[in-house]
Amino acid sequence: MAITMTEGAAAKIRELMAASDQPVAGLRVKIVGGGCSGLQYKMDLDSERAGDKVFGGEGAAVIVDRKSFLYLNGTELDYGESLMESGF
Repeated sequence: MAITMTEGAAAKIRELMAASDQPVAGLRVKIVGGGCSGLQYKMDLDSERAGDKVFGGEGAAVIVDRKSFLYLNGTELDYGESLMESGF
């Protein structure tokens, strides 16, 4: 399986990458300890590292480490904006 993204998520990733003052390969999505269920998401613009899985194309990539991929496999990343909030 894989991780997919909507066009809205891809457009936002491209926008964030273009605004970055450092060269980046995409949006890193990671699962870390914490939160109510013991796990939470962490997202940052980042470069690819050894062992990472990279998904996407057309200038927008989602980067995931091997451990996080076990939790995120089959996920679709979306981005939404409303009057009160915005986010992935």
